[in-house]
Amino acid sequence: MGALWIAHVTVTDVEAYGKYAELAGPAIAKHGGEFVARGGRFVQLEGKERPRNVVARFPSVEAAVACYNSAEYQAALDFARGASERELMVVETSD
Repeated sequence: MGALWIAHVTVTDVEAYGKYAELAGPAIAKHGGEFVARGGRFVQLEGKERPRNVVARFPSVEAAVACYNSAEYQAALDFARGASERELMVVETSD
């Protein structure tokens, strides 16, 4: 089954977070991920609002978790730490 990687983000350092985004995209693609939504318009109906929301589709939960744990993604994540407040989850799809 497929999986969605869902991130809710408040960027606190635009320059550093830009470097994260530049490196994270190729790391995600390398693990079979493709972006479904990336910072587009949203309506917050419940919970804490984060102004940036990103959804990527992966072939499986395992592929998404492997991406997160990969050296490439962790190198990108170094730029997001201290430059954002984030929540990230992987959810298995029902396809």
